[in-house]
Amino acid sequence: MDVNLVTLMDTYGTDDECRALLEGLRWPRGVECPRCQGTTISRIHKRGQFDCDSCRYQFSVTVGTVLHDSKLPLRKWLLAAYLMVEAKKGVSANQMKRTLGVSYKTAWYLCHRIRSAMALANPEPLTGEIEADETWIGGVQKGIPRGKWRDGKTMVLGAIERGGEVRLKVDKRATKKAIHAFLNEVTAEVDVLYTDEHSAYVGFAERHEYTTHRNNEWVRGEVHTNSVEGVWSLFKRSVVGSYHQLSAKHLEAYLDEFEWRFNNRDNDFLFRDTVIQLMASATLPYSELIAEPE
Repeated sequence: MDVNLVTLMDTYGTDDECRALLEGLRWPRGVECPRCQGTTISRIHKRGQFDCDSCRYQFSVTVGTVLHDSKLPLRKWLLAAYLMVEAKKGVSANQMKRTLGVSYKTAWYLCHRIRSAMALANPEPLTGEIEADETWIGGVQKGIPRGKWRDGKTMVLGAIERGGEVRLKVDKRATKKAIHAFLNEVTAEVDVLYTDEHSAYVGFAERHEYTTHRNNEWVRGEVHTNSVEGVWSLFKRSVVGSYHQLSAKHLEAYLDEFEWRFNNRDNDFLFRDTVIQLMASATLPYSELIAEPE
């Protein structure tokens, strides 16, 4: 299902057409009851629902998914998902509000629900040649003493398999313990680890090559961190160009969105796979989204 915006609107312009698409992606072998897994199902056409003949449970295609209990038309859900995966720098809630003709609150909540579906629960570990680095996300603050430049910023750890996928994580400090825990979580069978001269990376991999940035050494043959630094550049351009500012509280969600889009950069069926993620992801209550972190 390789689509562009025109074919998306022509093919899935009504909620009935969208519902048929969701049913096919959620139940490719036929409708199944989400409560008892029964397959003898009756269709309630007027309500766009199903009735399980085994347990009598009535349900829709969106039950138990991130779309559950949403009053937004399904065609707007699909359009929002398409816009988010096709925009290399992402789409702000304000832009989504104008495009869909909804309130800012609705657009903001919609974008975050789609982001929650983009977060892979058990991604495959990175292998082979790995680049790792850390960066700090946050605005420039004037009048901050030289040693306090990180105040108000949030640290992000990153690792990328050369020619492959990236893994990103918000953390507190770039300590050896934090960095090694992150790399242990996202990698396996590392042939060589490429980093800068930060001592926290020492001892993780048997073969560890690094460049010395403080001496203006950025590349030495195959030794560089250009791939992961390119990831930082792309993400920061998204912040500046689309979102303008991000809260530390929701930074992980924006990283999940970026990671999903980056790792699927060569996927001709990205929209389809994103919709499948929507069908496989649990509901995200608004109260949970806005709750203060513990």
